[in-house]
Amino acid sequence: MSSTPINKPSALQADKTAATMSSNLPEDISLSKWEDSGFEWSGQVAPRSFERLNAILSTEHEQSNLELKANLYRHNNVLHLSFTLTGEIWLTCQRCLQPIAIDLSDDYDIALLEDESQVNMVNEAQDYLILDEIITEPAPESLLPVKKLVEDEILLKTPLAPKHEDCEMVTDQVGDIPEEEVENPFAALASLKGKL
Repeated sequence: MSSTPINKPSALQADKTAATMSSNLPEDISLSKWEDSGFEWSGQVAPRSFERLNAILSTEHEQSNLELKANLYRHNNVLHLSFTLTGEIWLTCQRCLQPIAIDLSDDYDIALLEDESQVNMVNEAQDYLILDEIITEPAPESLLPVKKLVEDEILLKTPLAPKHEDCEMVTDQVGDIPEEEVENPFAALASLKGKL
């Protein structure tokens, strides 16, 4: 009989729990460690912690943290990264130059394929990536860039030119726009009338 109490978590479960309770979204996770057992993470993420996203965020409005629940799992022998994102970011309206809220709340699921031969294992509507294309850095172990993949999905959901539905375009012109005299294109023909 084992001296280990029944309710004590195994080393694998304890390791998984530690990953779940981590305060920061990891940049990368080890596929050799997590691809078979699965990986879960939940917590809050600051929009400014994403480098490429930070470049387009409004500086005129405070950014609230986003709620994120991420899960790496295997289904039908295909690895998936799914996550649920809740919250909004503030960008700059391209018409009035005032802050505009963009809701990012959605469920995301990406199939992570080992090679092109696995494409037929996912349905046509499923987003997928080839692992060799996203794991580019040589390392002793394969590291999945989780934070970059989450940021990619956020950027895909973000409009290129955000605009309020009912705002006026900002103009720098002061005063009335002077009317330009437009020359009649037929004036030259009128002067020729009667000469021919």
